[in-house]
Amino acid sequence: MNPEGGKKLQPYLSPAGAWALSLGTGIGWGSLVITGSTYLLKAGPAGTVAGLIAGALIMLVIARCYHYMMGCYPEAGGAYSFAKYVFGYDFGFLAAWFMLLTYLSMLWANATALPLFARYFLGQIFHFGRLYTVFGYDVYFGEVLLTDAAILLAGLLCAGSKKTAARLLTGMAVFLTAGILVCSVFSLVNLDISIEPHFIPGSSAVWQAAKIAFVSPWAFVGFENISHATEEFSFPRSRAFRILLVSVISSTALYILVSLLSVTAYPPEYDSWVSYIRESGSLNGIKGIPAFYAADYYMGSTGVLIMMITLLCLIGTSLIGNILALSRLLYAMAEDRIIPDRFAALNADHTPANAIYLIVAGSMLIPFIGRTAVGWIVDVTTIGATILYATVSASAAKLAAGRKDIRDRNFGIAGLVIMLVFGVYLLLPNLFTTSSMATESYFLFVVWAILGFAFFRYVLKNDSDKRFGQSIVVWIALLSLVLFVSLVWMNQSMMNATVRAMDHILQYYSEAGIDIAQSALIADEIAAIRMTNARSIIVVVILIGISLAVLLNNYSVMRKRAQESESQLDRIWTMANTDPLTGVRSKHAFAEKEKKVDAQIADNTPEEFAVAVCDVNNLKKVNDTYGHNAGDAYIKAASAIICEVFRHSPVYRTGGDEFVVYLVGRDYEARQNLLREMHDKSVANIGSGSPVISVGMSDFRKDSDGRLRAVLERADAGMYEEKKSLKSMEAKEGPK
Repeated sequence: MNPEGGKKLQPYLSPAGAWALSLGTGIGWGSLVITGSTYLLKAGPAGTVAGLIAGALIMLVIARCYHYMMGCYPEAGGAYSFAKYVFGYDFGFLAAWFMLLTYLSMLWANATALPLFARYFLGQIFHFGRLYTVFGYDVYFGEVLLTDAAILLAGLLCAGSKKTAARLLTGMAVFLTAGILVCSVFSLVNLDISIEPHFIPGSSAVWQAAKIAFVSPWAFVGFENISHATEEFSFPRSRAFRILLVSVISSTALYILVSLLSVTAYPPEYDSWVSYIRESGSLNGIKGIPAFYAADYYMGSTGVLIMMITLLCLIGTSLIGNILALSRLLYAMAEDRIIPDRFAALNADHTPANAIYLIVAGSMLIPFIGRTAVGWIVDVTTIGATILYATVSASAAKLAAGRKDIRDRNFGIAGLVIMLVFGVYLLLPNLFTTSSMATESYFLFVVWAILGFAFFRYVLKNDSDKRFGQSIVVWIALLSLVLFVSLVWMNQSMMNATVRAMDHILQYYSEAGIDIAQSALIADEIAAIRMTNARSIIVVVILIGISLAVLLNNYSVMRKRAQESESQLDRIWTMANTDPLTGVRSKHAFAEKEKKVDAQIADNTPEEFAVAVCDVNNLKKVNDTYGHNAGDAYIKAASAIICEVFRHSPVYRTGGDEFVVYLVGRDYEARQNLLREMHDKSVANIGSGSPVISVGMSDFRKDSDGRLRAVLERADAGMYEEKKSLKSMEAKEGPK
């Protein structure tokens, strides 16, 4: 339950705001700055366009899965909520853990892009207070202040007024769309150079386009953030897919336009866009960003100004969008007590402000680790997004299959298969191509997974409801992934060391004036080593997979046996703790309950409770007059009355004609009304042949009761008083 007086998230997000949230979080700084190195140098403009369109079609399959799950489970948490309901809380935790890494890395990447933006256009203005160099990146206090100021401002905006944040988000999304559109169309209309080659020479056009499509989880991740705001839609959830559709189409169009814009102009010292973009990362000013150079080339300072504002909007939408999504994810996790429930508290604006402050506080430390380390973390989003989309696809496939929704089941299966293929491509880079991820990124993924194991230990320790720790398959799968990625990291590290050694050898002979014609042979040998290592990893993975399959099969057999034993024990327990005549709990069960309550009282941890003692009047007379079969029927009828009145409390038969009721919760709150109801029923049954039941009740007194027996004795005394009263009524009424 939400700790703030039952407050819940309230609808506020319009269709335009949802589109802006999806688009603004799905694209960021990278769409303008690193599109060239990510797309164009891999596939050229034609391959980039084809690959992006293919990637968009894949994302529409994922969008369909999200739409289906949002309709079934319209609450905060997105993939976390979907997974926990379909596969259980363990799987939900796993989805949440990698979703946190994915969204946080996008937030940090865009926040730390601001100093880079300043370096390109404002020079050294924030280069003051040099702190240290980490992984080759100089960290300045001025740039840290700039980054932290942006994070803090975005956080305060999201916590202060979500409607204002949504309006600003929408405005920035509209401007960045218009800005890219204007500059791109203007440059393409006035194009005065050749944009050839259309593909990168040396590999097939189909493979180049495929490589771009494989990047789609990174390119579009964040477009699904509206799944965290389903409770806050001010429009029907059935419109969610149309919004996701428009968002994917918009994002694809913007990526394509920026890519084409980047090849429409290049400095005169370069002979083609290829040579220019290949070296743009080492250039200063607007030459370092091809899209900005093209805007300046065709539109002058106006184009640069439009692109600068567009860039700020890209960063701003990403900061706001990711903070909103992360806060709702933490809110959902706090509601399930994975993290302290204070992070589910809502302020007057019905916003999880504490969750936002936690995100801001943690993120403000990130600029101190330097942009290089942040880049490694960002690389992990490709794996994180693949896991995220595979989880949602699997959830949709299973849920839709159970509900006989065949079309949505097929979309779920298609999404899962595609993400599995993407996962193989990402985690076996040397089998298909050289890795697009830094070696350190694989290591960081392993570290994050191990931290997940450690944090899950904390969750288990505080899981009073016993919801977690039910699925060993989830944790074996994660352990397998950790082992696999560790192998990839080790392989990449060895290959890097091999390449460095070869480069040093070549450099040594070159400086000595010795012919290095064998360098091509060395390159071929390195490629052969890469392939051998990749094949070795595949063999190891297959062996590990077989071992795990056998392990899981053995576990299932052992689990089945354990369940059979548990079932047998359950039957024995049920027989010992169930009264065979009435079906209520037995005298033995009440003795066990008494021990448990006495222990709670001794530990000073008792709950509020009351005890009702019930005695069936006239049982001896029925037995003597009509026989024991009639007496048994009389007892069962009395038991039925007691269970009907005290329907939310356990009922125990503690003697031939005696019952005890242990009242907590709803029945405890209404105990006086229930006592009166029992009295009225007994009065109405006098002389009718139906059971007359005497009931006495007493509350637990924390200050004076040292055992349950004390409460029971007061209730027993009250029962005898009630019995006297009913007996006097029976005497006056006489037989009918």
